[in-house]
Amino acid sequence: MTDPSFELLRPWLHGAPQPTLWLADENLLGSNLRPDPAVQMISNRLDLVDSARALGWRADWCDFDLSSHTEGSVARVVYRVSKEKPLVHHCINEAWRVLRNGGELILSGDKNEGIKGYLERAKKLFGNAEVEKVSGNCWRGLFTRSDQPGEMLDDRDYDRLRPTCRDDDFEYWSKPGVFGWDKVDRGSAFLIEHLDTFVAALPEPPDRILDLGCGYGYLTVRAARLGAPIVATDNNAAAIAACRRNVAEYGIDAEVVPASCGDGINQRFALILCNPPFHAGFSVEDDLTERFLAATARLLEPGGVAGFVVNRHIMLERRAAGRFRRIETLATDGSFKLVLLADAT
Repeated sequence: MTDPSFELLRPWLHGAPQPTLWLADENLLGSNLRPDPAVQMISNRLDLVDSARALGWRADWCDFDLSSHTEGSVARVVYRVSKEKPLVHHCINEAWRVLRNGGELILSGDKNEGIKGYLERAKKLFGNAEVEKVSGNCWRGLFTRSDQPGEMLDDRDYDRLRPTCRDDDFEYWSKPGVFGWDKVDRGSAFLIEHLDTFVAALPEPPDRILDLGCGYGYLTVRAARLGAPIVATDNNAAAIAACRRNVAEYGIDAEVVPASCGDGINQRFALILCNPPFHAGFSVEDDLTERFLAATARLLEPGGVAGFVVNRHIMLERRAAGRFRRIETLATDGSFKLVLLADAT
């Protein structure tokens, strides 16, 4: 699979001036994209960073924190826009800050992602631009840093964790950059509503719980009432920071671990809870589904139970058939369904 908007950036990632920053968020890293020693990749996605490092790139995992780069220290920034507006605005603002006078921001994206608006706002900040529609709905802009900034873009205080939503019992801290950052996800709430049904399928109360793909930690906070230690894991740097804040806020016995689909976690769990990121705006990717199911089969202890919540149209049961002997759809609510997985093959 290729991303046409990302393809527009390839020429700017080779023969790049020293230093160049490549801001990579949900971009595809092609196997033939050879590393350039002048380029440092920065991503909030641990899987992208791991893939880049395997190919020889210099790559850092963080929540697009460019504070280690002083103002005027960077020659070029290359960025294919993200899905979330505050994050895009944050990256454009930071690009202006770190670029030296005459330094370049190369920006690309799709019309359906709002790229034309981003290009216009970046032009107001930088004061000049070369903007072109390259192919189909894909656009690219080249912005050159001048002495004085124009209008900074509203990033909704991207860096700051803040209370963003609550339910009847808890207030949750989160921030832009976390999927569903300012609301309680309906699917996750549906899973917690039926949590005792999953627990009842266990031979005894769980002694270890895994929150696989924890986001800001809603499932971890709500499952803490079971009294078992919890491992919460995600590959997104903003999610890890938010989950750690919520665990600390409520004194929960939980370890928050950066990992992609449970990679690197070796202990096994009596109960695994998962609201995987292949619904509500994410394309269903066979590889991602397989990775979550494979991780669950590997990490579930004998006699353990996994509780998944997915969009009701996703055929998780069929995909899980080769990995689990026990597969039950426990409930549906018109939008989501709860699937119990047990007895890994």
